[in-house]
Amino acid sequence: MTTTDAISRRRFLALPLAGALGSLALGGCGDGGGKAIKVVIAEYSKDHTRPFWQALADQYTKASGVKVDLQIVDWNSIDQQVTTMLQNNQPPDVLNLNAFASYAKDGLLYAGDEVLSQSVRDDLLDPLVRGGEYRGKLYGFPVLASARALFYNTDLFARAGLAGPPRTWDEFVQAATKIHVLGDGTIGYALPLGPEEAQAEWAIWMWNNGGDWKAGDAWAIDSAKNVEALRFLAELANGKKVTQVNPGKTNRTDGAFQLFKDGKVGMVIGFSPLAKQLDAEGKVRYAVAQMPTNVGTPVTLGVEDYLMAFKKKDNREAVKGFLDLYYKPEHITRWITAEGFLPVTKSGLAAMSVDPKLKPYLDALPHARLAPTTDPAWDRVKVDVQQSIGLAVQPGGDPTQVLEQLQKNAVAAGSAR
Repeated sequence: MTTTDAISRRRFLALPLAGALGSLALGGCGDGGGKAIKVVIAEYSKDHTRPFWQALADQYTKASGVKVDLQIVDWNSIDQQVTTMLQNNQPPDVLNLNAFASYAKDGLLYAGDEVLSQSVRDDLLDPLVRGGEYRGKLYGFPVLASARALFYNTDLFARAGLAGPPRTWDEFVQAATKIHVLGDGTIGYALPLGPEEAQAEWAIWMWNNGGDWKAGDAWAIDSAKNVEALRFLAELANGKKVTQVNPGKTNRTDGAFQLFKDGKVGMVIGFSPLAKQLDAEGKVRYAVAQMPTNVGTPVTLGVEDYLMAFKKKDNREAVKGFLDLYYKPEHITRWITAEGFLPVTKSGLAAMSVDPKLKPYLDALPHARLAPTTDPAWDRVKVDVQQSIGLAVQPGGDPTQVLEQLQKNAVAAGSAR
């Protein structure tokens, strides 16, 4: 199978089908008088995600009489599982995901003014609200936020004679090479381009070479700057060999992060939950820095994940009650703090800004960029990138061909919508 064939095949296996469902009548769940709502939440950690949401669901059921069918789904499979739910005309009532706009475009979602109390809407941070809007209305309700940074192992840096983190791509290659040649299985840089969150890893390198997802309103995935950046990553893996084996299939959480936590990796792109885990385990001494860049001011990825509410018969009041319970300051801030993420509410920002460990990420936010989540085609583009970008860094992979196919698919996804 050629690289292009593989991309096309994976794309059609994984794409969300919200557009095909727009005209279907969605089956109903109960309202506040009984029955149930289905809540699907992505798993951020084994320790905190399920315990928090299960306790919230139990509290909600006790107060309202509405049962909650709670499903916690790992990030590796949530896109595919949600696609299957929609294909089967069994969407959740409440969904936690990192894309929403295609569902909003197809009229499947409640707007914020339909299912969020005014006090909740007033408490949400304005920049994150804008990231959840489609055609000027809020459909993707911010659930938590994060910003990425470069983590580096200070002990390995000291052994390699490196005085500090790299600031440019040339310095980055030099640092990764010096760490790799230490031997004993050390890895200069852990590169996760597997399907868990390849689009995030790729975006940071793309932006720090002057590229972007779009030029104006048009997709620009195969731009010269982007091809140059992907060739750079492929050279790290196959030419200089300073990454782990098989980066095109390595996921972030159970791959790159775990290698860093094991003390085998010099550098990895991480975020505040990784720092929380490293501090708890106490095995690796590390520091956090801005991304090395080719464009002057370092660029990082700002991420907001969303809650969204699907329209179903007689479910609006039940959904509103559940969402209002989550957004109570004592609930949302407790969970975000436990998971190690950044706040999405004004009350949460006031409570969490006193934590010095969050300062590097809060400082990075002014230079952070967001994925184009407000474009309805992003849902499809994201999955396509997750499934396909890793092919470019496999032995014999062709970065130009991979990006050209992704560009073609993105244009087609936009036209189809």
